[in-house]
Amino acid sequence: MKKPFFTVIIPTYNRKKFLKIAIASVLEQTFADYELLIIDDGSSDGTETMLKDFKDQRLKYFYQKQKGVSSARNKGIKQAQGKFIAFLDSDDRFCRQKLEINSAYIKDHPEYKIFHSEEIWYKNGQLLAQKAYHKKPEGIIFSDSLKLCCVSPSTVAIEKNIFKEIGPFDENLPACEDYDLWLRITAKYPVFLIPQYLTIKEGGHPNQQSKKYPAMDKFRIYALSKLIKSNALTQSQYKLAYQELKNKCFIFKKGALKRAKVKEAAYCEQVLKELSPK
Repeated sequence: MKKPFFTVIIPTYNRKKFLKIAIASVLEQTFADYELLIIDDGSSDGTETMLKDFKDQRLKYFYQKQKGVSSARNKGIKQAQGKFIAFLDSDDRFCRQKLEINSAYIKDHPEYKIFHSEEIWYKNGQLLAQKAYHKKPEGIIFSDSLKLCCVSPSTVAIEKNIFKEIGPFDENLPACEDYDLWLRITAKYPVFLIPQYLTIKEGGHPNQQSKKYPAMDKFRIYALSKLIKSNALTQSQYKLAYQELKNKCFIFKKGALKRAKVKEAAYCEQVLKELSPK
């Protein structure tokens, strides 16, 4: 049996309403050579029953007890048959020509293994203005990736083989798992930016990850520390990563002391001491 060009992976947990829209946006694509994997991370809202409304053989459903979004995405990667993987969060949706345009750029630029695109942000049905620091970078973007997560999972198309070298999403991270992955990838690979809006993101609803975990720098410090310890960086990358670790530790330590979290402040000092450039 011929394998599909794309595997679209949607992890979901109790987002039946959003998920239905996300799935429809994939099944309505102008490009047909794909499979769609729904990884249900323990939903209890009738997600599986809702999926019976879709009669498309390309859609495959997998259920697991709740383990988090990283575990769900990793399960999708293991099951994927496509050459390229396109992630889609269950509260986002694809523009109708997303996969067709992605495939054209992939074929025209075989030297790249990871592609992302511009995205449209909505909150309560209204277009959100994006700040200058949200501008999408391209090429060698490791230094950009250190500061914030500058690649949105729902915009990306990535060659599956990359995960054999880089490894999967870190299942120890309840949030910022994408920040951790892009650091590992962009330390080795350039990223192609497709200059078109191909994904629509829905913001402002209560079960977004950013609402659950407001102190994100704690997870970014963990990701940076792990990367620095991996010995996978060049000397210049090491210095850039350590400087960003210092910046994030300073901010996190300041907030910890303000809340009288002495152990968290001490943790930052210990991290920096252990990883100080020789």
